[in-house]
Amino acid sequence: MSFDTRLLTGVGVFGAVMEAGNFVRAADVLGLTPSGVSRAVARLEQRVGVRLFDRNPREVTLTEEGARFHARIMPLLAGLEEAASEAAGSAAFVGGRLRVSIDPWFARMVLAPRIGEFLARYPALSLDLTTSNYREELMSGADVAVRFGPPDESSLIARKLLDVPVLTCAAPSYLDRHGIPATPHDLMHHDCILFRDPQTGRPFTWEFRGDNGAIEIKASGRLVLDDPSAAVAAGLAGQGIFQSLAIGLDEWLESGALATILAEWSDEQFPLYAYHPSRHMPPAKVRAFLDFVQRIAAE
Repeated sequence: MSFDTRLLTGVGVFGAVMEAGNFVRAADVLGLTPSGVSRAVARLEQRVGVRLFDRNPREVTLTEEGARFHARIMPLLAGLEEAASEAAGSAAFVGGRLRVSIDPWFARMVLAPRIGEFLARYPALSLDLTTSNYREELMSGADVAVRFGPPDESSLIARKLLDVPVLTCAAPSYLDRHGIPATPHDLMHHDCILFRDPQTGRPFTWEFRGDNGAIEIKASGRLVLDDPSAAVAAGLAGQGIFQSLAIGLDEWLESGALATILAEWSDEQFPLYAYHPSRHMPPAKVRAFLDFVQRIAAE
């Protein structure tokens, strides 16, 4: 099989630049000079026929073509790392750096308070967390991703972690001023705090499920947010009625700072999925993280 080994070398330098953020830091990591890194990237760009980086003296950023190239090669580089580990007989060893792209609400309310348990169990592992609601380039620079919502059609392996109830809530101060809705249709006369769907950019339609089936309500309001923490904070301040995943609300519901409404219509469930690149056996560090997240999410 004919293969240009310089391509593999260039890809390795490309990945190092992305990790380090610029040519100088990448050169330190690789034991090269900055000019050597620059030449290697230039040869790679010439080999693939596109410009991968926009350069300035302090940093480099990916071009649109570079971003697509990066998204394709990261799983391949991870596979090479895994193959090397397996060849060394350490396929079951949980160590190195695990890069996770995770939903911010789940990270704050579920993972962060328990992450010490995971790190204590695997002292050779370090964790790099990035929070995001969005699906674009889901696995770019990540070993595993965690998102709420149905899985997309892709080559990624999707593992369902759990189904989370969706609650409709408001602060007692709001309900004292405006009354308690008796049916989902009553929401048309209330101020609703809307949450933007990260996939479409439009506010979510509110869905209610009860004994007589499901109905959708086009809730309206003057406040649209894309941060669940901000939505909860606005609800606590009495700004309106909002819908939220049940995860993380116990403290405010038990204290009475929030009240659930339309409980007989609250059978809607929203799934939580973890994603990792398609391969026969993901690295031990990914398997360990997925098992841990599924356990604490269920608890």
